[in-house]
Amino acid sequence: MSSDIGDWYRGIPQVSRYWFTLSIVFPLLGRVGVVNPKTMILFWDWVINKFQIWRPFTALVYYPITPQTGFHYLINLYFLYSYSTRLETGLFDGRPGDFFFMLTFLWACLVVIGLLAEIILLMDPMVLAVLYVWCQLNRDQIVSFWFGTQFKAMYLPWILMLFNLILRGGGFSELVGILVGHLYFFLMFKYPQDFGGRQFLTTPSIFYKWLPNRRGGIAGFGVAPQPRPGGGGGGRPDDDDAGGGGGRHNWGRGAVLGQ
Repeated sequence: MSSDIGDWYRGIPQVSRYWFTLSIVFPLLGRVGVVNPKTMILFWDWVINKFQIWRPFTALVYYPITPQTGFHYLINLYFLYSYSTRLETGLFDGRPGDFFFMLTFLWACLVVIGLLAEIILLMDPMVLAVLYVWCQLNRDQIVSFWFGTQFKAMYLPWILMLFNLILRGGGFSELVGILVGHLYFFLMFKYPQDFGGRQFLTTPSIFYKWLPNRRGGIAGFGVAPQPRPGGGGGGRPDDDDAGGGGGRHNWGRGAVLGQ
């Protein structure tokens, strides 16, 4: 049994594995009282005026575990593991530096919005942002949801936001995650490929020094949209590693939710 769990854990791709692990460690540290949860949330005054610069990071991986929030936290972990893994082994297969840059861009945007809008925890919007990117790459894939409902993947982020609005009275942080995920997708794919615009987002070389590209891996779960004929191209380097595929809008194939 322990060997099976170890094999499963080691099978999680590198960047997703670190994010998944930290998202378990920090909530547990807060739950058992080793670290004061108040030191891990995001507040403008404590970050800017008191220079507690670790808070933008801990706000990403910390989530309070209580009888009221425990189930939602586990759902977050499931979506984090599932869709981060699918992106890292699909569109970003063999390119962990590019995947880490995507996460860094999403996180930086959420930190700015979180400081301005007083969003003290970033796990919810970050998970929704990553899920949104996957759903856009697999927008026509049919996914299954609770109670046997089925719909196209592009609707999944909005349905999750609606569920949180109904069940928890939230929804704002999820909406922020959707908007940030759309910003990344638009700047990385939609604007340069469909509108012939310039490529605003490129991975800095330092990310490749930290996480060099590699060949091989498990491909699947989405490919980058292909540029329209005469649309100006604008694709990023190493498009041959991105999954390729012909067609004007080859959004990729997905997987049934929960599998």
